Amino acid sequence: MRRSVLVRALLALAVLVPSIWSTLTLSPTLGLDLRGGTQIVLETRDARGTVADAAATDRVLGVLRDRVDGLGVAEPSLSRSGERRIVVELPGVADPAEAADVLGRTAQLTIHPVLGTATGPDTGRVLPDEDGTALALGAPALAGEDVSGARASTGTPGVIGSVVDVAFAGDGRERWQELTAQAACAPPGDPARRIAIVLDDRVISSPQLDPSIACGVGMLGGSTQITGSFSRDQAGDLAVLISGGALPVPVEIIEQRTVGPTLGAAAIEASAVAAAIGVALTGVFLLTAYRLVGMAAVLALVGYVVISYAGLTALGATLTLPGLAGFVLAIGMAVDANVLVAERAREEYQRVPRLDRAAEIGYRSALPAVTDSAVTTLLAAGLLIGLASGPVRGFGVTLTLGVLVSLYSALVLSRMVTIWLVRRRSVRQRPAWSGLASPGPVRTWLGRRDPDLLRRHRLWLACSAIVVLVALAGVAARGLEFGVEFTGGRAVEFATARPLDPEAARVALADAGFPALAVQSTGTGGLSVRSGDLTDEDIAALRVALADAGGNAQVLRDERIGPSLGEELRRGALVALGVALAAQLIYLAVRFRWVFSVGAVVALMANVSVVVGVFAWWGRPVDGVFLAALLTVIGYTVNDSVVVFDRVREGWTTEHGPALRRLVGSAVLATLPRTVNTGVSTLVILVALLVLGGDTLVDFALALLVGIVVGTASTISVAAPLAIELQRRRRPPALQRPVARRRSTGAVL
Repeated sequence: MRRSVLVRALLALAVLVPSIWSTLTLSPTLGLDLRGGTQIVLETRDARGTVADAAATDRVLGVLRDRVDGLGVAEPSLSRSGERRIVVELPGVADPAEAADVLGRTAQLTIHPVLGTATGPDTGRVLPDEDGTALALGAPALAGEDVSGARASTGTPGVIGSVVDVAFAGDGRERWQELTAQAACAPPGDPARRIAIVLDDRVISSPQLDPSIACGVGMLGGSTQITGSFSRDQAGDLAVLISGGALPVPVEIIEQRTVGPTLGAAAIEASAVAAAIGVALTGVFLLTAYRLVGMAAVLALVGYVVISYAGLTALGATLTLPGLAGFVLAIGMAVDANVLVAERAREEYQRVPRLDRAAEIGYRSALPAVTDSAVTTLLAAGLLIGLASGPVRGFGVTLTLGVLVSLYSALVLSRMVTIWLVRRRSVRQRPAWSGLASPGPVRTWLGRRDPDLLRRHRLWLACSAIVVLVALAGVAARGLEFGVEFTGGRAVEFATARPLDPEAARVALADAGFPALAVQSTGTGGLSVRSGDLTDEDIAALRVALADAGGNAQVLRDERIGPSLGEELRRGALVALGVALAAQLIYLAVRFRWVFSVGAVVALMANVSVVVGVFAWWGRPVDGVFLAALLTVIGYTVNDSVVVFDRVREGWTTEHGPALRRLVGSAVLATLPRTVNTGVSTLVILVALLVLGGDTLVDFALALLVGIVVGTASTISVAAPLAIELQRRRRPPALQRPVARRRSTGAVL
């Protein structure tokens, strides 16, 4: 015993010490939704407009890296997503229009001799110059690959505005000298003495060669300077395009998200406050319900927070707003494991009043249910990582790490502290201090009764069917308010100096020429404006109109999704839900009898239906964050069914009749203390997120609240009754041997 405690202590220190060091010395990588900035998703196309292959996308990625470096953005991030998409993150860029223009332009740069004006010799191509004069151009003498670099600089005396210094590479040096040597033979003032620099079929500059350049000699040194009365920003953008080179294939912007830095900072503060209050209230509850064992659980939760945070920073994972919610939600998983262990230990103590024995058996008996619960949640998290994108994928990563650390927290840290505490002589002499000697209020109440909870199991099923039908009626009657992620289009959130109700905002926008926009209140005094086709110029006009009506207007969030991507995301959401339910069914079928796995999955389908129905009746948006919440509901609420069916498996002796019904009912009642205490702990955290987490987490917390409440009830009203009904419809009874596994010594009520 002492050796096992020592081993656990060394294992705990081996993880805690580096985690504390990482927490104190490293900082997490914040996603754009927390630090503010712009994310742009580009899709590569070939000359025919169809999607390009991976090789072409890699070449585009290399060019874009050079362009982004030239923009001067701090810590930009560019990565390929699949074969044809590139994700560009630009922290601190709150106005994405200019960046999107620079990134998306193909920028075919060519340099031509000028043959004359359109009224002169017209033997070449005709394009207007920067002043509108039509120029006849000769064949291209140089192309973008002949340019080695370009940079913006302040113009020399006598030059208006900024200039762009261009340097040529390789054979481009000689061709530039030959071109200027030929042009210098024309007299000053003649159009033929000009050189036309063409970008995307537009003459961006056509300077005259200086009179000092001699005919037949040209410009030496392999460099030149482009002038054109450029502003500093115009010169900088032009330098980026020239030095970045031409994109090998065209690109299309299919997604764009912008979050203002103010909104990101507010989200961090709100989430941190919600997490702190939620964890504090959970700790108070555990101490009140379980005393010293509760204190061990609280210490383990502190270890969970430290290790999870250290894991995120050490792995370099990007922490997003949904990821913060996943970090907080995983606390509920850690609480669930600790509560499950404590309740099993309480049962054992009622049979054999020895604290150390009760604690050890409590951990061993709870291990199968804890493991099954973790696996079902990890299945949902894995689907988020594999099928989702952006912040929702970050939520999956954070939830996965949180679940794994919660297992370590409950089964190593909490176990070590609990066993050490219950072996103290002072605690053995006063077992009430431990929190295990008392059966608890729920078990005490149940001890005075022996209800046949599922005697009318068909009535439970009928009531549940009515609830599901009412929820689905909301989908049929009101429809779902899909976000732009699933419909395509653009949604912009504004904050105004004075509160502005949606109706007043609609009138102001209609007067500005936008009568058909969908305008909603965000719940925090802001306004959300959505439409299928809004340009950057339209957004600027909307901001002016709202500023006139509300005193001032600031863009907090800007999301644009292409229609093809919206359809793809909508299809992917349905696939994710289907795969999630199928994965749970397969896993539960392996772990339990098929009637129980079917009952649990049907209960999950009922949970999903109710959550979707509630959002339909209330008109809340269905978007990627809602999908993350829904998949979490699937992974998290199945835990109740797993815990109940694990008890049934322990006591299984018959397949038929009232014996099975009473066995399942007794399993539900035996696990009720764990259900109540875990539910209270998790709901405290979610309510804190709902009230204090800010507008961006309201829908996420609301979906989880509804899902967890309904999921807890569906174990009693759907999963257990359906399993009984399915078993009754099988062939009549045949006594079977119990499932080969160690039976718990705890009593089943």
